[in-house]
Amino acid sequence: MQTSDLFSQQVAVVTGANRGIGKAIARELGRRGARLGICARGEEALNATAHEFREEGIDVFAASVDVTDENAVEAFFAAIHSRWGRLDILVNNAGAFDGGPLDELTLQAWNNVIGACLTGTFLCTRTAFRLMKRQRRGRILNIGSISAQRPRAASVPYAAAKFGVWGLTQAAALDARPYGITVCCLHPGNVRVERREGTDDPADREPMMEMDTIARAALAMLSMPPDVNWLEAIVLPRDQLYLGRG
Repeated sequence: MQTSDLFSQQVAVVTGANRGIGKAIARELGRRGARLGICARGEEALNATAHEFREEGIDVFAASVDVTDENAVEAFFAAIHSRWGRLDILVNNAGAFDGGPLDELTLQAWNNVIGACLTGTFLCTRTAFRLMKRQRRGRILNIGSISAQRPRAASVPYAAAKFGVWGLTQAAALDARPYGITVCCLHPGNVRVERREGTDDPADREPMMEMDTIARAALAMLSMPPDVNWLEAIVLPRDQLYLGRG
């Protein structure tokens, strides 16, 4: 059941929305009246998420999309525009993680992370920009990471990708602002997403935030007045290693 109409009749796209942070943000947007376009590579989980949202009364369109595929991205946004005639919000959340000792990293691991986190953000941002430019308004939120500020050891692909997302955000914000479009970036710290449950990784035993906490932060950034850009936010557990980590 929808809880408010803060985003009533707005059209929002969330990538990587079949689980985790993307799903949490999409659900909160939908509960506040947004019409949702969601995508992810994992079709089964995506369809299950779409079903959950519809059970809550959320208007949702779901499609399995690899955000590194230019044609697939453009077809997805074309379907959104054909369905609703506009695009107000894009949340670039799709990504991947891989890492390890620098001298043991494969090019495949590097390309997978850079592709999902950075190239996918570029392709979706470019396509959304074209639609929003016609409207002369819109808001794009990129999900970065505190790894774009303070990398962990053994995380070269992910750190490089998230540093790139932050750079892309700043440059895109400059290109977009003459057209009434804002581009901003949210850097989460440790979040208790599904993949962290029941693992032996010491990092997964560090202080964690709940996914709903990041969703609340995202919606705060997305609900700014049209002439205001909350350019960057860093949200992390109070006790998380940050300034001294890495």
